Amino acid sequence: MSVRIRLTRKGAKKRPFYRIVATDSEAPRDGRFLEVLGYYDPLKDPPHVHIDEDKVHKWIQRGAQLSETVRSLLRKKGVSRVASQTS
Repeated sequence: MSVRIRLTRKGAKKRPFYRIVATDSEAPRDGRFLEVLGYYDPLKDPPHVHIDEDKVHKWIQRGAQLSETVRSLLRKKGVSRVASQTS
């Protein structure tokens, strides 16, 4: 089982809200996940990102891969400890 850290969409139609989750790489986008690691709200100005750095670091140590979107959110948030390990 390959674990991937990626976004899952929540919210209403035309009002997106995303959770950052650790999930099986073959699971559907909004399917089952292993753990919630944070959230991303693109509708706020500026967009609001909350990430539990310790949980993300734990999953990366276990071999989880970051999606491109999550990697860019981590860089923008300034999570250098995690972003530097996955580049």
